[in-house]
Amino acid sequence: MKQKDVKVLVVDDEVAFANTLAQRLKMRDMEVGTAYDGEQALSKLREKTPDVIILDLKMPGMHGMDVLKEIKRGYPHIQVILLTGHGTDRDEEEARRLGGFDFLNKPADIDHLERKIRKAFQEKLERTM
Repeated sequence: MKQKDVKVLVVDDEVAFANTLAQRLKMRDMEVGTAYDGEQALSKLREKTPDVIILDLKMPGMHGMDVLKEIKRGYPHIQVILLTGHGTDRDEEEARRLGGFDFLNKPADIDHLERKIRKAFQEKLERTM
């Protein structure tokens, strides 16, 4: 599969960060959407289902762990990579227990993140075959 086949949703309450990350991923031929809080992310899932979600942990309103639970409840095939600047080891354990694909700290190297997205996408494809 080519990278451009990957549909990504970036969910982060830091609008400038989310938009910048989305642009950088688009430059790598990925189809990318953005959401700026958990409720908006869940709404966008109903419109167009991504393959991989990049999800912030600490957001106003709905916390990232709650968003992860809802995603996995309704869309278990979607791979979720948590990308946060405020995560703890306990958060990482909880995210993995809830079915998160990976847990990365900000700032993440874009090449490293791209590899993680590709790996998550490949795993999604293998699970749905």
